[in-house]
Amino acid sequence: MKRRDFIKTGTISLVASGSILTQCDSPIKKVKNNPIVLSTWDHGISANNSAMDILNNNGTALDAVESGVRVTEADPSSQSVGLGGRPDQDGHVTLDACIMDSDGNAGSVAFLRDIKHPISVARKVMKLTDHVMLVGAGAKRFALENGFQEENLLTDKSKEEWLQWKRDNSVKDSWGPNDEHDTISTLARDNEGNLSGACTTSGLAYKLHGRVGDSPIIGAGLYVDNEIGAVGATGKGEEVIKTCGSFLVVELMRQGYSAMDACEEAVNRILRKQSGKSDFQIGYIALRKDGQVGFSAIHDGFQYALYKKNENKLYDVKGIG
Repeated sequence: MKRRDFIKTGTISLVASGSILTQCDSPIKKVKNNPIVLSTWDHGISANNSAMDILNNNGTALDAVESGVRVTEADPSSQSVGLGGRPDQDGHVTLDACIMDSDGNAGSVAFLRDIKHPISVARKVMKLTDHVMLVGAGAKRFALENGFQEENLLTDKSKEEWLQWKRDNSVKDSWGPNDEHDTISTLARDNEGNLSGACTTSGLAYKLHGRVGDSPIIGAGLYVDNEIGAVGATGKGEEVIKTCGSFLVVELMRQGYSAMDACEEAVNRILRKQSGKSDFQIGYIALRKDGQVGFSAIHDGFQYALYKKNENKLYDVKGIG
């Protein structure tokens, strides 16, 4: 059989078996003048409030998600994001963040130190450069050159807990599966029906110096496709990276999965690799273009905040693991 005949035959077989990814038969409806904000965890409530203020004034989804997660980044009581974030094993607070708009543009920073708002640095990367990601000292230099202020992000509380962990590891050993990685992902649909998303974190508590999780990686911690939907992740970043989690959820919705079923399938794929059991947490949230919301997590304890129709409410998610 000639090579091109073999390729042609193989392609026909794949189409017949339904193995080629295609757009779902019914295009997802674009809905205007009905803004929605969806965020991970309880700190998503305050993030949603800020984001919805933008949307209610006819702002863009991109402005909304940046404004929302900046609230959490600046909150020292949120010890998994920005100021007050738990440090790495050497006592350094290092931050990861990414942002993505309705046109498919994206910006990201990773292993960034001493800058309180990595999400805004990520947006500058998207806006001012032809790059997607800057890391480490290069990301910090870029931030300082663009007007961001250097400041100490390690609060007394986070430092005290880190020192206790260094002494006897007792703090981390007493935590549940959600306590060390409560990343905030925020997704929004604006009055024009367009989507954007943002994700920001201080990463895994007491991680190895230099570790980067899923939060700054487009397609892992966050993905936006304005034809389909937006997805954000939280939990053990290594497992999200290995399954391209947020991109996977979007592509499943493209195939016709509901937002809920797509999130559950992404979690189940991780669980299958763990023989159905896991001692770590993974959670996904999804906002389909038509406003359908999805969520799923391995363990109980995951929460999401949803702001729609003038109500901002926190919901508990039952784990499937």
